[in-house]
Amino acid sequence: MNKNILVTGCAGFIGSNFVPYFLDKYENYNIINLDLLTYAGDLENLKECEKNPRYKFIKGDICNRDLVEFIFTEYDIQGVIHFAAESHVDNSIKNPGVFVQTNVNGTFTLIDVAQKYWMNKPFEYKKEYDNCRFHHISTDEVYGTLNETDLFTESTPYAPNSPYSASKASSDMIVRSYQETYGMNTVITNCSNNYGPKQHDEKLIPTIIRKALNNEAIPIYGDGKNIRDWLYVLDHCKGIDLVYHTGKEANVYNVGGRNERTNLQIVDTICSILDTKVPKEDKSSYKDLITFVDDRAGHDRRYAIDATKLETELGWKADENFDSGIVLTVDWYLAKFKV
Repeated sequence: MNKNILVTGCAGFIGSNFVPYFLDKYENYNIINLDLLTYAGDLENLKECEKNPRYKFIKGDICNRDLVEFIFTEYDIQGVIHFAAESHVDNSIKNPGVFVQTNVNGTFTLIDVAQKYWMNKPFEYKKEYDNCRFHHISTDEVYGTLNETDLFTESTPYAPNSPYSASKASSDMIVRSYQETYGMNTVITNCSNNYGPKQHDEKLIPTIIRKALNNEAIPIYGDGKNIRDWLYVLDHCKGIDLVYHTGKEANVYNVGGRNERTNLQIVDTICSILDTKVPKEDKSSYKDLITFVDDRAGHDRRYAIDATKLETELGWKADENFDSGIVLTVDWYLAKFKV
């Protein structure tokens, strides 16, 4: 008999890459997708799953306790993979309350309902739910910013610097507390910057591609030397799969691509690819469109993840390096924009 897994936020970037991968790989799982379809969620991202009998979409808010309780009871949920979150840092600066509501209160609602549905009392699972796990998807931004040489490890102290990262750090702590207080089977993954197909158009890489193709100014914050570790989204999905199935209970795993790039290097690489694939009529480079704009408030200088624990304990390895992954990504957006 198939297991019903509640996966939240599937219409967003990472979730919409994860669901087709997961359904294809595991025929013994049904996925129930709970998503509010805010501006970052788009069911077009999951068109390939619509007719799959093992996929069910429910539009709703993870903060709606009555709805979450109904889903657990109606579908006998036996696992949770929790993607749903407000994640646009700029928006968290403008409207932090939404981030606290969704990322903190929403995570609390999900894990509290799961704990009460799966367990008789603290440290005692109901017999039929003995193997149920709550997997929380988080971010490296909870660790704050780095100097020029260090890497984030699973033991790096939390030091969030934006309302977004603070809300994610808070949700991590809630999940940890349910492990420690109730003995729930939980795992947390903290990932570096994802890129790839289906990412929201407002994010850095899609923005560079979109602006370039429209012959518009490509905005780069500050001096463009902020550094991020870039992870191809399907590699992240494979890491989540591994941790959900084989990660040690009560553990945190960092997922990173070992692909550090400055924002300037990112835009330079993408413009070079576009210069080759869709050269401008006047033969000028898309790099001429690069424009520097005022820096973001609280903009962390550098993130970089040490994924050694995931690699050594669980055998994970990224299939794409940045040079291969960015070409796949540009090609996907060229097809999307019908270029």
